[in-house]
Amino acid sequence: MTAGRPLEGFRILDFCWIGAGALVTKTLAELGASVYRVESRTHPDNLRLSPPFRPGTEGIEASGYFASRNSSKRSVALNMQTAEGRALARRLAEGVDMVSSNFRPGIMERWGMGYAQLRETNPALISLTMPMQGAEGPHASYIGFGSTIAALSGLVALSGVPGRAPVGTGTHFPDHVPNPGHALVAVLAAIRHRRRTGEGQQIELSQLESTVNVLGPAFVEAGLGRQPEPVGNRVPGVAPHGAYVCRDGAWIVVSCRRDAHWASLVDALGFAAPARFAVAAARASEEGAVDALVAAAVARHDRGAAIALLTRAGVPHAPVNSSRDIVEEKVLWERGFWRDVEHPVIGRIPINRSPFRLIDGPEAQVTRPPLLGEDTAEVLAAELGLDAAEIARLVDEKVLY
Repeated sequence: MTAGRPLEGFRILDFCWIGAGALVTKTLAELGASVYRVESRTHPDNLRLSPPFRPGTEGIEASGYFASRNSSKRSVALNMQTAEGRALARRLAEGVDMVSSNFRPGIMERWGMGYAQLRETNPALISLTMPMQGAEGPHASYIGFGSTIAALSGLVALSGVPGRAPVGTGTHFPDHVPNPGHALVAVLAAIRHRRRTGEGQQIELSQLESTVNVLGPAFVEAGLGRQPEPVGNRVPGVAPHGAYVCRDGAWIVVSCRRDAHWASLVDALGFAAPARFAVAAARASEEGAVDALVAAAVARHDRGAAIALLTRAGVPHAPVNSSRDIVEEKVLWERGFWRDVEHPVIGRIPINRSPFRLIDGPEAQVTRPPLLGEDTAEVLAAELGLDAAEIARLVDEKVLY
């Protein structure tokens, strides 16, 4: 086992807020990076004011949403509306390895924090920016969130049930899957490049372009002159493939991609089916009839019994779990995916680690999310040499706020 985590000693000045950027720096922190999360009480991160809140708690320190996206970081409260606050940020940027942000284009530059400005004093700096539609182009100034990115990318148009209004994915898919995932790949590539050459790197990730990447087959189909439509739970050529309700009102998903799966399903649930359905092409051509047979068979069993039967038979299936089911899932606790942390306002809460492990390396370190500005004095003393009197003055003048 190696002595330290891969990114130990790597320091990040993090201006990212909301979801996508926050997940990037959360993962880098678990890999050992020191992440200094720049915040302000005058313009707090929207997530700090967003539910869920534990009953009896509410306010800027109590958001479970913020907690889940900002574990393992340190909070530095700088009032970037003041000249001295911006000057302190620039001084911090001189000594770190990376600066990250996901504001609209131009904001970091107005603060004197753009890549071209910062590299003059820190030529090895890695810069990550995550504008919604890129830093250039006719829509560069547009703002949005995960739900608007999902709509722009074509994702919403393909979501839902045929013949009904699109249901979309909320903010969850763009903010939590493609955008942080693609950004992490780019950052790790830039770190490798820097270690080999000593050169910094400017990374611009368009969140729209990142999300478009996940819809590859639909765009191939469109390129062939066909308009892809929403298909609900169905997959072309695969039947059954859907969600079915059990006798107790719970749901399971069943997918038979092979004829052997279908034979095992029929045998496990004990229902009669036409002989022609033994072949995938016939099932796909009469998908509605296949769905009706499977739905009736599943409805005769409670979920637990259905899952036991299908598990023994080797049929691909899964329960339709709720969020609470996932938090209570013993396997995820045993594997260390969930970590209990104690928060001074929220109390004990489960925080997830990143969904990968370095088998021959140290475990990811997951610590509680910081209170706003909790680490300001310590970070400024360590990084800039500010003493207690100077920090007290800056607090009084609301530069540290």
